[in-house]
Amino acid sequence: MTPEYEINKLAKEESWRMFRIIGELVEGFDELAGVEPAVTIYGSARLKPDNEFFAKAEEIARRLGELGFSIVSGGGPGVMEAANKGALEAGVASIGLNIDLPEEQISNPYTTKTITFHHFFVRKVMLVKYATAFVMMPGGLGTLDELTEVLTLMQTQKIKPFPVLLFDSKYWKGFLDWLHNQTLARGFVSDEDFDLLRVCDTPDEVVDTVQQWYIKHQIGGRRAVAPPHQ
Repeated sequence: MTPEYEINKLAKEESWRMFRIIGELVEGFDELAGVEPAVTIYGSARLKPDNEFFAKAEEIARRLGELGFSIVSGGGPGVMEAANKGALEAGVASIGLNIDLPEEQISNPYTTKTITFHHFFVRKVMLVKYATAFVMMPGGLGTLDELTEVLTLMQTQKIKPFPVLLFDSKYWKGFLDWLHNQTLARGFVSDEDFDLLRVCDTPDEVVDTVQQWYIKHQIGGRRAVAPPHQ
């Protein structure tokens, strides 16, 4: 049986689809108002709880939560579950932005607020809009898509520049080598496009980078142990 792809349905209901898109955007803006400062954590949905990166993502989210940051994830299993679990342990807003898929992605049980979107692009807007930093744990095509979109939005000045933290240098080495040896070498990107990329190998590095960026850019460089709403 030939699958009925989403794009093929557009001509049948274009006008009504626009109202649904607007509705999803309005719901997202209403539901997420006031969650800032927040950190969005991305990574593989296929990661199992016994994987070392699950524990690392949970620790990162918990420690950022203890500093007062809300935690935003894609709301599903794997890294997303670990991030929301850490946020719940810290007692901060644990936001899961789920997506309606043909093979259902079940919301993880560690969110304090869950929104399920039908359209990927609306969900991606919400994952980006409220973030003070982006943590990219190891992941697959979806994580790469989200990473390159975030970098493109910064490159084109559509969003404020924030740290983009790539966790585990061994995992990201091949990707970064390709960016430098191919895209940069051919002039397709500039040196400054990499300015906000940080490679981190420990939760300490992630937490310190996020906190120092927040202190410097959000509260005028004054020393602080945590963001002001803790």
